[in-house]
Amino acid sequence: MRNSTKVEALIESCRSEGKWQKVIDLSEELKTGSPNNECLATFLVGEARLEGFLEESPPIESNFVKARSGLQEAKRCLSLVTRENGQKAGIALDAYLLLAKLCYACGEYEKSLENFVKAELNTLAEKELTLRSLRILAESYAIKGLCLENQTAKPSSKFKKAEKESEMITCFERSTDLGLLYLQEQDVAHYSATTNNTGGSTLTINTNVQQSFSNLTISSSAPATPLELNRRMGTILETALQRAPIVLIKAGKLQEAINRYRTMLNAIETKTTQSLRLTLARQLAEVLLRGVSGTIYSPPTQKKQSSGLWKPRKYAAHNQFIPRNQQEETILLLLIAEALAVKDTVLSQSPEFRLARTHAMGNATAVYDLLTLATVRWGLIQLLNESFEKALKFSFGEQHVWRQYGISLMAAGKHMHALRVLQESIKLNHNDPLPCLLASKLCYESLGLIKEGLEYAQLAMKRESKNIRNTRSQLYVGIGYQQLAIQSILKAERENYNKLALDALEKSAQLDSNDHLCEYYLSLQYSLLNNMSEALAHIRFALSLRTEHAPSLHLFALLLTGSRRPREALTVVEDALEEFPDNLNLLHIKAHLQLHLQDAEIALVTVQRMLAIWRELYEG
Repeated sequence: MRNSTKVEALIESCRSEGKWQKVIDLSEELKTGSPNNECLATFLVGEARLEGFLEESPPIESNFVKARSGLQEAKRCLSLVTRENGQKAGIALDAYLLLAKLCYACGEYEKSLENFVKAELNTLAEKELTLRSLRILAESYAIKGLCLENQTAKPSSKFKKAEKESEMITCFERSTDLGLLYLQEQDVAHYSATTNNTGGSTLTINTNVQQSFSNLTISSSAPATPLELNRRMGTILETALQRAPIVLIKAGKLQEAINRYRTMLNAIETKTTQSLRLTLARQLAEVLLRGVSGTIYSPPTQKKQSSGLWKPRKYAAHNQFIPRNQQEETILLLLIAEALAVKDTVLSQSPEFRLARTHAMGNATAVYDLLTLATVRWGLIQLLNESFEKALKFSFGEQHVWRQYGISLMAAGKHMHALRVLQESIKLNHNDPLPCLLASKLCYESLGLIKEGLEYAQLAMKRESKNIRNTRSQLYVGIGYQQLAIQSILKAERENYNKLALDALEKSAQLDSNDHLCEYYLSLQYSLLNNMSEALAHIRFALSLRTEHAPSLHLFALLLTGSRRPREALTVVEDALEEFPDNLNLLHIKAHLQLHLQDAEIALVTVQRMLAIWRELYEG
């Protein structure tokens, strides 16, 4: 009897660790030691064959056919213990739950749901469970939710549809609570085992194996504590943990989905959930950014610790920070996600770490993209710059990160620094014209480096596909020549640049006849050449393509004054100022026209308004 007890304890340990071949071997020993344990041994063999198979072939659609043939023996063993002997031994319930899992792995969703009905899954009372039983139950609720979601038969009425939807949501929520609790208990068990191995406190192991199988309905002793834990949560639990809030979103229950995300993120972290926490934090931030407006946002509240036996333990510090608004919560989530993503990054450039490096970099990039959206929306450019500076430490050769960093520096007004970063981005990808265009724009608009900007624009043209031409590259070349012509002192040099500019701008307009900027700069070029009729024709076309473009309206008014049509110009300016009341260029023209057409007092009022706007914008 003593030897049988030792075998039972060892079996329980192996079940928690996922050592399924060892479980099969020990089951034969258990059966040999006592014929009364034959039913229990059969169950253990069925469970071990099922779990061992699923470790090699996860329950996904591509493995359904393989599972139907590979799980025949597991199905036979588990079916045997659902009969009278299994009922007497108290293991029929567990067998039904595992049969449901087996049917799910074979793609037989209706049969899986039938087994859950036989197990009376919905009526189980909350009791203390062993580690293995926690996992079985968490996966059972997850599988039931996934089966309901994948059912092909549609509900016959709106009431039935709502009932099914509610049941599916309940299953996923229970699965996430039990799954997180299981992972927390797994960490506790691992810590206890480690302490015992290093001469710490005594290790307590539940030796009543038969009781552990039936403990879904009756209370059992403390969870089993394995010496070495298989720390993976498994495909089913991982799917359920990510699926729970998504199902709520699909059902139109956005606030409930947000609360579910918050509940999972507030659960005490385990080693297994670190990567999951990164995904959940990123997803919730994305929901808050894209799906929630400020008017319907509800901040999180500090709730009392849940006392349910099947609820995960949560963080409940007295000085716990609680976001007060959408901005604080979104930024907090993204900073947490960033910290986790940075922690997971792989610095080694060795070929054997390529897949791990790519995966970690993908997670980090997704977080930085969302952080870019959030910080730009709320004007937190400095925070974004600091984050990208940290990202450069593990972004060797990652052009996307360097390019984003360059753009953030442009937004922060650090123009020379931005140019140096974009130069690095240009080197990292020899086929991408975008960083060349950004560098060209920076040189033209902010640094006054016209020749350098022209060189970047020409480089962008060289990088383009022969079949797909980018209008912007051709346009930026034209702008470069145009600016050089304006700066030129020598007549021959100016005429040459003007000719090159006109050719480039006409080509850009031909490449895209619907680009208002091509028409705008073409009009500007004709005006510089004193060809007013062509300039007016192109600026009118530019305005027909985009009516609310302040520079086009400004140029149109100037061309009208140059054509001796000041009253029309004043009308254009006054209409434009209704859309752009603080535009100093338009106000400047209006003051001149008022002085010419009306009187000095009226023009003075406009000038005073200009001065007030200038002070507001620049004096501080």
